[in-house]
Amino acid sequence: MLNIFSSAKKNKQQQCLIEQKIPNHVAIIMDGNGRWAKKRHLPRIAGHKEGMNTIRIITKTASNLGVKVLTLYAFSTENWKRPKDEVNFIMHLPIDFFNQFMPELMENDVKVEVIGNLAPLPEKTRDAVLNAVEMTKNNRGMILNFALNYGSRLEIVQAVQQIALLAKNNELQIDDIDEALIENYLMTSFLKQYQDPELVIRTSGEERISNFLLWQIAYSEFYFTDVLWPDFKEEQFITALKAFQQRNRRFGGLQEDNQ
Repeated sequence: MLNIFSSAKKNKQQQCLIEQKIPNHVAIIMDGNGRWAKKRHLPRIAGHKEGMNTIRIITKTASNLGVKVLTLYAFSTENWKRPKDEVNFIMHLPIDFFNQFMPELMENDVKVEVIGNLAPLPEKTRDAVLNAVEMTKNNRGMILNFALNYGSRLEIVQAVQQIALLAKNNELQIDDIDEALIENYLMTSFLKQYQDPELVIRTSGEERISNFLLWQIAYSEFYFTDVLWPDFKEEQFITALKAFQQRNRRFGGLQEDNQ
């Protein structure tokens, strides 16, 4: 995997980053595709198409910088409420994305994963995603984790249901239920020590969570930007990482020099 920090071609922005402080897990709420298109008097689907190209750019950038996990909020459980034509177009994007960019994902040793309820997705969409997961399963680089038909409240409800069933069957005691056990039943459990994002980015100027990783982001740093997702490129991503590296992360405590 290409390491930008050892490359003579790294730009001034990259030089300002501290390699040891690159967040292991970055999660992004990709927002603003429709507004990007509207500003250009284009149909909303044009924004989604351009947003797909941004996914390619940010995936390569994050991988090169040493991010371990990049989670992208691609489609929420609430997004079904959008116009049917728009939803149909979005459902076709994973097919186009993996058809076009699979060689680059393989070249960069990126491993594709997915969280969410895939059952309601169109068969071709589901197959494209699962095929990408299968094709990249032996890759050892960054994990590109798509949140697809994902909702955090549903995730937590399902985890509680599974734990309750274990208790009902006397397979665990009430006192056995702790944070670690709950995390084992969340959709992100396969990420193990990287389950919780250190940095959450939301584009387009909106400042809300939108039912995204509610448990996992308890102590994440947030970065909000007015830049619309199709315009969020390498420069903007590095700016977000620079802002993260300047944060004082105390996790509810105090640093010794600030007591």
